[in-house]
Amino acid sequence: MRFANWQDYELIDCSNGERLERWGDIILIRPDPQIIWNTPKANPLWRKAHARYHRSSSGGGKWEVYKKHPDVWKIKFNELSFQIKPMGFKHTGVFPEQAVNWLFVDKKIRNCKRQLNVLNLFAYTGGATLACANAGAKVCHVDASKGMVQWAKENAAVSGLSDKPVRWIVDDCVKFVQREIRRGNKYDGIIMDPPSYGRGPGGEVWKLEEQLFSLVELCAGVLSDNPEFFLLNSYTTGLSPAVMEYLLGVLIQKRFGGSISSDEIGLKTTDTGLVLPCGSSAIWQS
Repeated sequence: MRFANWQDYELIDCSNGERLERWGDIILIRPDPQIIWNTPKANPLWRKAHARYHRSSSGGGKWEVYKKHPDVWKIKFNELSFQIKPMGFKHTGVFPEQAVNWLFVDKKIRNCKRQLNVLNLFAYTGGATLACANAGAKVCHVDASKGMVQWAKENAAVSGLSDKPVRWIVDDCVKFVQREIRRGNKYDGIIMDPPSYGRGPGGEVWKLEEQLFSLVELCAGVLSDNPEFFLLNSYTTGLSPAVMEYLLGVLIQKRFGGSISSDEIGLKTTDTGLVLPCGSSAIWQS
């Protein structure tokens, strides 16, 4: 299990389908269906949270606010800063478990003797984009949501990275990669964190398990002749780390050599010292 150490974020405890979390100075309680254990909620912060997210049986949900807190506040991870904004579907704008992948790309880029050109697909609010840009790479940040791309730009600004060479693209990721292939554009590194469910160009619903092979195969078409890494992340429970590792093996390693690794990523729980699994990553690197 891979995890990173934060200062401004903390998973304090988790029990009975909920996480008790600290985001800077703000305490939030959020649902997590993976937390199937019902251990005593002994930590007093369970009863002192600023807000709790309640899921609705009809879908979605809402925040119940116990104590006044800012609508937007800032947290840091090393040199990166993020605007936190509790949203209508329990999210806050940052997946803190992804910090372990930010550390990987930071090290990979800094250790390379040339400036890398990195493509970040399904890039959300830009955690990986900021990590790459801060390490010295050129980055193409692509997400279909205009609001998420704007949020990522705000995170770049508060991190002091607005002047870095980042292309901010609002587009369907598949369509964008298809156009990049036609244009002959190439990338030395690819980061991909696709959603479990999505809609294709014609509005059809697709499941990641059924589409991931063709998606990675397509993206292999924009890799340079001397690529450095391909990082694939998933929150889909049906995709084990070993399955994603095999996928990168047949599509990337077979062509470029190099090595592959895969593992679950997670968050260390302060009260128990145990690590809560939060997703899986597979990494090919030269």
